[in-house]
Amino acid sequence: MRHGRTRFVAGFLAVPVALYVIYVIAPYAQAFHIAFTDWRGVNADPRFVGTENFERLLADDVFWRAVGHNLLLLVLLPLLTIVIALFFAFLLNAGGTGGAGGVRGSRFYRVVFFFPQVLAVAVVAVLFQQVFRPDRSGMLNAPLIAMGLEPVGFLSDTDVALWSILGVLVWQAVGFYVVLFSAGIASIPRELFEAAAIDGASGPPMFFRVTLPLLWDTVQVGWIYLGILALDVFAIVWVMTAEQGGPDHSTTVMAAEIYRNAFEYFKFGYACAMGVVLFFFTIGFAALALRLSRRERIEF
Repeated sequence: MRHGRTRFVAGFLAVPVALYVIYVIAPYAQAFHIAFTDWRGVNADPRFVGTENFERLLADDVFWRAVGHNLLLLVLLPLLTIVIALFFAFLLNAGGTGGAGGVRGSRFYRVVFFFPQVLAVAVVAVLFQQVFRPDRSGMLNAPLIAMGLEPVGFLSDTDVALWSILGVLVWQAVGFYVVLFSAGIASIPRELFEAAAIDGASGPPMFFRVTLPLLWDTVQVGWIYLGILALDVFAIVWVMTAEQGGPDHSTTVMAAEIYRNAFEYFKFGYACAMGVVLFFFTIGFAALALRLSRRERIEF
């Protein structure tokens, strides 16, 4: 009987495991192999160059600027998104009278917050290109010009462009995490909020002593997903900014440099070396985040 169950499980998993190996593991392995060659995408027999591509990366100022931008996003994107999402989720689910019920119309607000997730990333990028326009047709600059002030170069000023990208990323991500955290708060027994309210807790004490500890596992998952998003961000930067990472590489990220080197400069070996670095950044962040945020699970 046990042998038959083992065969059934193995047969059930054979197809998905095979597909995963073919479409995920094999491309990763191929990219690692190409990273040690000088392949340019056209030669059938690329030359093995060892660690030459990785040595070039050490002296590539543009790539290290991209790494710095990714690390900045890695710190700020999860922090800002989670703080804002937790604030709105708490208001929608535990911000009513006594801290035990949501505000009026909370279901409608969840739909509104989630709306940016319905839009494709390219659509969001094009939309905010228009919002950030430096003339009277730009939503943000039009009032400044009308008041006689100088327009802000949201995407053309090297000191402002990356912060504009960060703002768009937060705007797009917040809605999903509001819904995610709302579902987590809704799963917390209402009696816990009522008991805390009887003990005199409300507002911030209610959030930090009741809601956040019971929601910690969900926050941890959100932090990891947002960190991976910050490391892999590409479409917003590529579509929104001048020179796909400009001006003057002020908004470029690792994924943009990988794409540029592979499909504009045809340096596939060098691009794969960048991809290997990005892979280890992502895996390292996920492992570190899980390690640092580990805590005793609270049952309820």
